[in-house]
Amino acid sequence: MNDRGAAGVVLVGVAALVLMLGVALGAVGSYLNARVQMSAAADAAALAAAPVTFLPFGAAGTPAEEAARFARLNGADLDSCVCPVDRSFEPRTVRVEVSTTIMLWPVGRLRVSATSRAEFLPALLLGG
Repeated sequence: MNDRGAAGVVLVGVAALVLMLGVALGAVGSYLNARVQMSAAADAAALAAAPVTFLPFGAAGTPAEEAARFARLNGADLDSCVCPVDRSFEPRTVRVEVSTTIMLWPVGRLRVSATSRAEFLPALLLGG
């Protein structure tokens, strides 16, 4: 093989390596973007459900329905909601888990999820 042929082989190898790194970085970026989106969706769902455990505050349904609505608005599915209704003035914490499915080449379909919790203190509604 002459010098030109060897240089061409090296050039093709370098191009293939750069292409593989680009694909890998794209996949990692897509996954991280989905994680951030799911984290925001989980936070929104938990914050929406927490006050509804005390009073509806304009919500159309239960705390879980409100969490699901806010999860959907942020591109996620509500997987679980631990947010029981409690009409007492005691503090309460709700916990939610949301997820979505992304296409991640070359892996295929990947489920990305996040959890969040929110605390609500009804006694603060009394002032002071």
